[in-house]
Amino acid sequence: MKKNMIGLNEKQARVLADDLNHLLADYQILYTNVRGYHWNIKGRDFFELHAKFEEIYNDLVLKVDEIAERILTLGATPVHGFSRYLSMSDLEETLHISNGTEAIGHILSAYQVLLNKQRQILKSASELDDEGTVSLMSDYISQQEKETWMLNAYLQ
Repeated sequence: MKKNMIGLNEKQARVLADDLNHLLADYQILYTNVRGYHWNIKGRDFFELHAKFEEIYNDLVLKVDEIAERILTLGATPVHGFSRYLSMSDLEETLHISNGTEAIGHILSAYQVLLNKQRQILKSASELDDEGTVSLMSDYISQQEKETWMLNAYLQ
């Protein structure tokens, strides 16, 4: 069995990196969507949501970089280019959203997609003994579970 530069099964690491590339595409689409919500939000909750959306997209852009670097660490190449992201992502672009409730609904739906994928990646990484990816996914899952709770509470 051939090992990659960090001592993991090369074939299994490639499969995991492919899953991470799909996750990267989802993050890039969500990042762009949330940027749009930030720019276009209107209404009485403008100030609060404008700031919240900025917080979210700043967090997403950090995760984009971490995922891409993890893909490189596994010995693969991160996908780049929005045409590739759009074709690979399970998320869709959302355009012309200015209603806060609608924007939060889209974010919550996207988090469900991310949480499901991240749990699957965590399981695969665990089976590979890839502690680096396990740790990353675990951190993302716990943070997004809390964010999901908080956004749902906001909508009540």
